[in-house]
Amino acid sequence: MGRPLFYDIIEKPATSCIVTICSVIWFVIQKKSIGYSQVGLSYDTAVEGHYWRMITSALSHISVLHLVFNMSALWSLGVVEQLGHIGLGTAYYLHYTLLLIVFSGVLVIGIYHLLIARFNIDYFRRVTAVGYSCVVFGWMTILSVKQPSSKLDLFGLLSLPISFAPFESLIFTSIIVPQASFLGHLSGILVGYAISWGLIGGMNNYWALTMLGWIIVVFVFSLKKSGAYDFSFLEIESLSDASLPSVRFIGNGRTLQASAVPLSGVDVV
Repeated sequence: MGRPLFYDIIEKPATSCIVTICSVIWFVIQKKSIGYSQVGLSYDTAVEGHYWRMITSALSHISVLHLVFNMSALWSLGVVEQLGHIGLGTAYYLHYTLLLIVFSGVLVIGIYHLLIARFNIDYFRRVTAVGYSCVVFGWMTILSVKQPSSKLDLFGLLSLPISFAPFESLIFTSIIVPQASFLGHLSGILVGYAISWGLIGGMNNYWALTMLGWIIVVFVFSLKKSGAYDFSFLEIESLSDASLPSVRFIGNGRTLQASAVPLSGVDVV
């Protein structure tokens, strides 16, 4: 008789929460018939200021097979939470999951920009990414460096040596699923190597909470500014001069206004 699932859930609390969140979001997407273009991330939507899509695209899955594949791989990679004795563990998992979501999204948009601006490949303006695969590939890569003796189990049927799993999975998904985002998966792998080699590091509770706070702020403001969702308590007014926009929080008769002093001698890019 196998080990009860309850014990795995207790030992992988962060992984369990992420799997639950992604599953609930998938159910809502199916229930409300939401299309991938409404939640996915593309170059054009990023340029238009839809920064909130960096989060919704990572947590959304359109098909049940896509969800099952990603969550099965993520569940196996949740072993990171059980490796506190080698400097990993639940806190490490949460800290660098935030980094993987944001940095892999920024990197893939940067790659799209290079291909569009340098090589005039306009096709990548419309490519829309959806799914948690970037983060999954990132954790595959981190685990392959930190714990190369580990195995990646998929669906409880297929077991891959973790040291080769990132590139094996990259090739496998590109062949089996033609719509799979090769550049998106590659971005996750590159960010994973940057984290595991110490090029991106220093995360602790303070920096993780600070980063989470900024993610929430950018998420809410970009939702409001792009018109995707109307927050009645928040008003953003664009000014005609070069100063920053004024921001008002409306409620209880109080108004907070942030106005900026025009900059001089500075090139704003």
